[in-house]
Amino acid sequence: QVQLVESGGGLVQAGGSLRLSCAASGRAFSIQAMGWFRQAPGKEREFVAAITSSGISTYYADSVKGRFTISRDNAKNTLYLQMNSLKPEDTAVYYCASRLASRSSYRPSDFGSWGQGTQVTVSS
Repeated sequence: QVQLVESGGGLVQAGGSLRLSCAASGRAFSIQAMGWFRQAPGKEREFVAAITSSGISTYYADSVKGRFTISRDNAKNTLYLQMNSLKPEDTAVYYCASRLASRSSYRPSDFGSWGQGTQVTVSS
């Protein structure tokens, strides 16, 4: 079982940047794929970005491609999401999550451990 804690959210104007961090506990972090998801009020939780255990491969939702960058530092047990050129529609609670063993996709149901989330608000 892994525990995840997000940080770095806040209020920013459109066009600005934020960097989210997710601190993970447990020795299994380096062998787990990780992902970022977000949920706005009244909407379903949606996929944002994911990264393989080694960090070699990354995946992004079309809505954030070219603006967001996911990365990880396995030595520090930390996952990151660099968010640039933020838009009001990026406003949501952002969650990090670790993928379950034997899963090969990046849907919410493929992830087992979730953080509590961090609020990102982008003003127009």
